[in-house]
Amino acid sequence: MKIVILDGYAENPGDLSWEGFEKLGELTVYDRTPREDVEEILRRIGDAEIICTNKTLIGREVIERAPKLRYIGVLATGYNVVDVDAAAKRGIPVTNIPSYGTAAVAQHVMALLLEICNRTGHHSQAVHEGRWQRSEDFCFWDYPLMELAGKTMGIIGYGHIGKAAARLAGAFGMKVIACRRPGHSVLENVQDDGVSMVTIEELFERADVISVHCPLFPETEGLICRENISKMKDGVIIINTARGPIVQEKDLAEALNSGKVYAAGVDVVSTEPIRDDNPLLTARNCFITPHIAWASRESRQRLMDTAVDNLRAFLAGEPVNVVN
Repeated sequence: MKIVILDGYAENPGDLSWEGFEKLGELTVYDRTPREDVEEILRRIGDAEIICTNKTLIGREVIERAPKLRYIGVLATGYNVVDVDAAAKRGIPVTNIPSYGTAAVAQHVMALLLEICNRTGHHSQAVHEGRWQRSEDFCFWDYPLMELAGKTMGIIGYGHIGKAAARLAGAFGMKVIACRRPGHSVLENVQDDGVSMVTIEELFERADVISVHCPLFPETEGLICRENISKMKDGVIIINTARGPIVQEKDLAEALNSGKVYAAGVDVVSTEPIRDDNPLLTARNCFITPHIAWASRESRQRLMDTAVDNLRAFLAGEPVNVVN
């Protein structure tokens, strides 16, 4: 049985092992595959029965023209890179990897937030450049430093990652409010582990920090936009480790430059890799990381283990984590 990993480098740049897959079949791993080149994707799939993809698009044409394809494994939680309906029509299960990055992503939320509050990187660089050595005082700081204790964190999307971020925020002494993503029923005035569930409108009004954790769906695309930003507190901080298109980047950049939004920390953008003309690149107080919230070694190992388990379960006739 032939197994093809179409774009394995992001998951395993060399610090993990593909051994689990190698035990299940004849494995070929490509670091990267042109994500929209149908002919090249088909050439690489060849007569393989099993394929795994992270970002390479597996559309209807690929599915219909791959003669021996029996299984598609997505090396991520989101599976919009696969035409799941076309796969279902051919009786091909599509599996994903749920909940592997919860701890890593929640930790990255706080890393972005703490960098905004303390500017650790900036001040460390300033010391290395000699500014402390030349200082007339025993200390200096270039930006306002702020405490999180007593401030209100608003969590949009209260799933596994949202709950983990809420626990970390609570450990810093923050008050935490949360709402389910738009389109879901509203649970108001409900306490969950010390977190108050509110409407999204109330969250916009009350939160000092807003952290986005909802999936990308039609009802969440562009959720952080000029209209909704106008409902937020002056000087709000916005963190997005969910999906780039949830934020209207032009609107957020304008709000940052005007001071309506004090700062933003984003790990995802609308087009990745980020484009040179992305307005967030030149916005004030915008901290951008290159989609690394998920990428701790521990998180990627969990992803690898689950991907192997998914395939093993399929081969045993008891598929799990099937999304179609």
